[in-house]
Amino acid sequence: MSVVASVVNPKIYLNLSDPSITWIHRAGIAGLWMTLKQLEKLYPIPAERPGNLTWLLTPRSISLEWQGQDFIVLDWLLKQSFQINEEGLISLTGLNTHSINIETQINIHLGITATFLQHNQVVKFKGKKSKSLKVDGVDGIELDVEYKKAVSYAHQHFAKELCDKQGQFLQQSIGVVGWLYPGSVVRHVAFTQETKFEEKPQLAFALLYAPVACHYFVLRSHTKLEHTEYALVIPEVVDLEIYAQEYWNLGNLDYKDFHVSSLGDAGLRFLTYETIIELTTPDQVKRCQVILFGTVIWSKQQKTRIEIAVVEATEIIDFIYKLSRISFQEYQIIKYKNKNLIISNMFRGTIADNLVKGFPWWANLYTIFKNKSLLKLITNDGVYKMIQNSEWNLESQKLFIKACHEALKKIYAKIYGRTNEGQYAQIERENIRILSQLGRCTNAENFRKFIAEFWGRAGQLSILEKHWEELLPLTSGIMDWKVARDLTFIALASYPKSNMVEKQILEISDSNSE
Repeated sequence: MSVVASVVNPKIYLNLSDPSITWIHRAGIAGLWMTLKQLEKLYPIPAERPGNLTWLLTPRSISLEWQGQDFIVLDWLLKQSFQINEEGLISLTGLNTHSINIETQINIHLGITATFLQHNQVVKFKGKKSKSLKVDGVDGIELDVEYKKAVSYAHQHFAKELCDKQGQFLQQSIGVVGWLYPGSVVRHVAFTQETKFEEKPQLAFALLYAPVACHYFVLRSHTKLEHTEYALVIPEVVDLEIYAQEYWNLGNLDYKDFHVSSLGDAGLRFLTYETIIELTTPDQVKRCQVILFGTVIWSKQQKTRIEIAVVEATEIIDFIYKLSRISFQEYQIIKYKNKNLIISNMFRGTIADNLVKGFPWWANLYTIFKNKSLLKLITNDGVYKMIQNSEWNLESQKLFIKACHEALKKIYAKIYGRTNEGQYAQIERENIRILSQLGRCTNAENFRKFIAEFWGRAGQLSILEKHWEELLPLTSGIMDWKVARDLTFIALASYPKSNMVEKQILEISDSNSE
C-alpha cells in the first residue's frame, strides 16, 4: 500500500468543493498539491519528515496528518516549500525550479515581488543583481534584467502565525492581509477589528501556496517606457492533478513570452497555452481571473490593484486571439537609456481586451489611431489579415471596409494622376486630411456628412452600387454610427500595400493626432 494512502484523521483537509473558498483559495490548494508532489520525490518515506508527516492527494482534495507538535511540522513544510536560490531568486519547490531556465525563474521572482510580496515588511532584500538574457529568435541582442536579491520572505516564517504559544495549530480565525490575499485590507482604520479580513487557519495555510499555481505577466507602457505593470493570472482549478500537469508541461519559456500589453492579453495568453488546451474537455470553457497591478497617484510606493476581470476563452475567442497573434508582430525590442526593452504589440492587446469584454475585435481601435505616439507601432498588414480571416457578425461590416478600400484606391489614383513626373505624390497629406475629418465626427450627422464626402470624392464605387441596401444601416445612422466610424478607421489602417498605386506604402503620419 502506498505510504500516502494512510491518512485517517487529517489535521488539515482542503477540498475544491468547499463552498466558502474563492479562485485564489483554489489556486492555493493547487499550489500545495504541486508542492507535496515534488516533496514526495525528495522525502519519499514519512519517517524522513518531521512528525511522520503524511498526505493523501486526490484530484479534488488534500489531506495532511502528522504526530507531535504542529509548529515543528508546519515550519519544516513551509521552509521546504518556499526557498531562495543562490542567485537570490525566490524558489518555489512546487514548480521544480531546478529544472526551469533562468528566464522563467526571474519572471516568477519579479512577478511575486510585484504582486503578492511588495511591502518591505514581508520580504527582505540585499542588493541588486543584473542578468543578460538572450531573446529567442533574435541574434546578437541581449536584455539586461535587474532584480532585487531576496534574503527572506513571509511565507517561510508563517508557521508562528498558524500556531499558538504552545505550538499547536490554531482553531480560531486569523487576520488575513494583502500579501496573502490581494485586496484584503482593513476597510476602516477607526474600526480595525470589525473591518479586517479573517480566515480559518486551514484556508490561510492554503493561501500561502497561491503564488505557486499563479502566472505572472509584465505590461510595459508604450508611451512611458520606464513604467511597468504586472498581471497576476489566477487559474480556475477544477482538477488538481490535471492542473499540476498542465503547469509542469509548460516547460521553459522565453523571457519575451511573459510580456503582454493588456489585461485581456495576459488572460488569453495563459488560456491559449497548448498544455491548457490539450488537457481540457471539449465542452469546457477555459477561464481564469486576472488582476492588474499598477501605480496610482495616492500610493506611489507600491503597486495597487487597478483592474480585475474573469477571462473566458470560448472557441471563437480562442480563434480570433490566435489570429491576432499570427497577424501582428509579437513584440519589439527598443533601446531606452542604453538598455534593450521588450514592448508587446499594443494592437493585439486592444483586440484581446475587446474579446474579453464581449465587443467585436475592432471596437474602439480609433483611440489608437488618434494617439500620435502609439500610431507608429501599428502596421497595416496585420489589420488587413484580421479583416480577411475573421468571421463577421454582419457581412455588411466587411462590405463597408471593402467600399472604403475601393474609395481609397480611387482617391490615391487621382492624386498620382495629378502629380507631375519627378514630384512627390501627397498621399501622406491626404491621409492626414481624411483622419482629421473623421476624428471630428462626434455624432451621427457629422459622420453621415463625412462618409458622403469621402465616397463622393472617390467617384463611382462598384461595391456601393451593388450592395447599397446592405450598407444603408451603417451609413444612414440606423445602426450605431460609432460602429461605422470604427470600421472606417480600420479600413484606413488596413489598406493593403499591394493595392497601392505605384506600390507606395500607406503610412499615416505621426502628426494625425493633432
